[in-house]
Amino acid sequence: MNDDGIGARLFVALQYLLPQHGLSRLVHALARVRVRWIKNALIRAFMRAFKPDLADAVEKDPCAYPTFNAFFTRPLEHGVRPITPGSTAIACPVDGTVSECGNIEGERILQAKGHDFTLDALLAGRESLAKRFRHGRFATIYLAPWNYHRIHMPLAGTLTEAWYVPGRLFSVNRTTAAHVAGLFARNERLVCAFEGATPFALVLVGALNVGSMETVWHGEVTPRRPRTLTSLPVDAPGALAKGAEMGRFNMGSTVLLLLPPGDAGWGGSLAAGRSVRVGERIGSTGPP
Repeated sequence: MNDDGIGARLFVALQYLLPQHGLSRLVHALARVRVRWIKNALIRAFMRAFKPDLADAVEKDPCAYPTFNAFFTRPLEHGVRPITPGSTAIACPVDGTVSECGNIEGERILQAKGHDFTLDALLAGRESLAKRFRHGRFATIYLAPWNYHRIHMPLAGTLTEAWYVPGRLFSVNRTTAAHVAGLFARNERLVCAFEGATPFALVLVGALNVGSMETVWHGEVTPRRPRTLTSLPVDAPGALAKGAEMGRFNMGSTVLLLLPPGDAGWGGSLAAGRSVRVGERIGSTGPP
């Protein structure tokens, strides 16, 4: 789809009219149906539409999964996503495509050509957290429907803050990012801040038809009622190793990784449009 064409503009306009949260709750329910013929029909339709590669999955028969959600969040075989070694090496947290990456210009983070948003808006006014990342680095990675949908730790760290931030549920694909101002700071999201070799934050952004977001320590965070800004417990996970699973999307979406100013930064090959995989080196917290 041409990002500037009439079709793209109609696609975005339609999203303003849709009952976004209602559709996502419906997807959440359908994805958990265990009636064999229904869940198999959903899985086969998805396979035809998106042709996901199951070669790395533990279970390679798509219809062997008990629900569509189990198929969508399928685990991978051990060792197929090796984690870059070294305490200063930053591992990619997800499989996906880099939407944008670079410097945080004061408070401002690039979303797409002609659009940006602020740290304060993304972090829902958490001034103490925003202050850590001003003039730092960011990477925004989009997970397409065919990608692996579990999220892993880019560095070893201990969870210090976790917030559910209510919002809309626009699609987060390239077309929508090019037309909806402040998209990632408008959508429902989960903010997780960590302390490790350097402070860092992972922001899990919900999207249209994302049935739920969850973490390994809290379980499902969305959908939730009421949809209000909520501080989540941080004492359960303890220290998490680099490469450890920290959460998952139950349908596709976007992750933002934030780093503070200083020596931490991205490798020269990390750029918008690049495909990335869990565990590969995407940057460093400083000199090795």
